[in-house]
Amino acid sequence: MTDARSPLLTPDVPRRSRGGSNSYSAISNWEAAKIDMKYVLYSSPLNILLLFVPLGLIWGYFELSHTYVFIFNFLAIIPLAAILAYATEELADKAGSTVGGLLNATFGNAVELIVSIIALKEGQVRIVQASMLGSLLSNLLLVLGFCFVFGGYNRIQQKFNQTAAQTMSSLLAISCASLLIPAAFKATLPEGKEDWIVNEKILELSRGTSIILLLVYVFFLAFQLGSHHDLFEEQMEETDEVLSQYSSKPEHTLSIRSSLLFLLGATVVISICADYLVGTIDNIVESTGLSKTFIGLIVIPIVGNAAEHVTSVLVAMKDKMDLALSVAIGSSLQISLFVTPFMVLVGWMIDVPMTLNFSTFETATLFIAVFLSNYLILDGESNWLEGVMSLSMYLLIALAFFYYPDVDTFGKS
Repeated sequence: MTDARSPLLTPDVPRRSRGGSNSYSAISNWEAAKIDMKYVLYSSPLNILLLFVPLGLIWGYFELSHTYVFIFNFLAIIPLAAILAYATEELADKAGSTVGGLLNATFGNAVELIVSIIALKEGQVRIVQASMLGSLLSNLLLVLGFCFVFGGYNRIQQKFNQTAAQTMSSLLAISCASLLIPAAFKATLPEGKEDWIVNEKILELSRGTSIILLLVYVFFLAFQLGSHHDLFEEQMEETDEVLSQYSSKPEHTLSIRSSLLFLLGATVVISICADYLVGTIDNIVESTGLSKTFIGLIVIPIVGNAAEHVTSVLVAMKDKMDLALSVAIGSSLQISLFVTPFMVLVGWMIDVPMTLNFSTFETATLFIAVFLSNYLILDGESNWLEGVMSLSMYLLIALAFFYYPDVDTFGKS
């Protein structure tokens, strides 16, 4: 799986056969809606957190405790992201393989996009930059580490397709290197340039780089959905087979109308919760002493990636490491090739100076994450100790950012 959510992200719901569908002719629309609602609610164990949705909305609307507004809406977005992925998968099943793949690629990172767009509108550029970097780090170190640990604790070694893993990791290295160029550009500029000139050049460089990365992403989609479609389709079917073993629920499929309604409803509620969440960040920074960088880099990525992380671990436990790696690395590709450059262009449209200029410390941690992940998968084998190494590196980076102060990438601390 190369897009962040092309396999089903709700681990306890089996994949329905593509030709199967429920007959609604004998029941009313209301009864059909209740049945659909039941299956959506039971589609993931994460949906127990839906209890926090009304709490987050109430606390946010009445502007009660900023801390509880942040916590409630943070927890509320996690199950809403799982429902969004479920509805997207149901809709993709009925749209055909190519259109379905495009739907998964488009809505695969909908939560990250919604939160980031709202944060940009609020002028929270540091939050957006940190959350993009945090998503990359969590997939490359945290998810990969959990996959190696849970997949290898009762096995001597786990093997995976070395060529496929190296191809994806090479593309990831190129995309991450493109993200590092603006920071290197600024760090190596000769002294004496006025700040506004430097900032303007970095902004223009970031926008040009973003356009190139988005073009690469289009070619990557053509590779995934066109010339090498059979390879990725096989991976999706194997993933569905693995995930179906974790559930004994009867088969059920949503209609196109129901899928669209759940997709629209989840998107609207996520937008509201994200608005309340982002609106409290400044207060959380003041009351807790945490930096915006730490909140964006460590805390926010959990919102959109929780269900996806569960999927990776489940397939790794079934000794399907090729699939686990495709989830982790594929999601990182989505972030680096699509979400991050897209947010730069969104900032351009709404006149917010979103750039690809990360701080020197952030670029160093990103380089370490890419280097370590590539090194661990270089031999085509993994074990639980390699997972411990990956998790340890993530904890070291998280600890460092806990103490690291906010830095304005336009040059101010």
